[in-house]
Amino acid sequence: MWSGRYELRHTVDKAAGDRSRSGGGLGLRVLDAWTGQERDPATLSGGETFAGSLALALGLGDVAGAEAGGADIHTLFVDEGFGSLDEEALEEVLGLLDDLRDGGRAVGVVSHVADLRSRITTRLKVTKTPTGSTVTQVG
Repeated sequence: MWSGRYELRHTVDKAAGDRSRSGGGLGLRVLDAWTGQERDPATLSGGETFAGSLALALGLGDVAGAEAGGADIHTLFVDEGFGSLDEEALEEVLGLLDDLRDGGRAVGVVSHVADLRSRITTRLKVTKTPTGSTVTQVG
């Protein structure tokens, strides 16, 4: 992730962000190629955490597809997190999502970040009212 700077590694050790006493869950460490050091995922910035979550979601989709007899998962929804990205990180994530779309995946983005409106040409706008919500296609 992040152009090869970070690598997620599985570990059986508990991390600082682990709140479960049972020891269950997915233990991870992050290898930072710039420093050569492994660190706890809890030390990642908001944007780095977003990138890690996206990498895990894509990897999980690949594993789930393989476990289902090689079925491809053609749709990905990314719900929020864009507000935690700086301009450079946002461009990198949007480039990745563009690559996924160009590779045949449908990519849905749920966000309140105004800058995304210029990058995403086909949008659905959800308007809440006291009597229910309406959906309008924009662009």
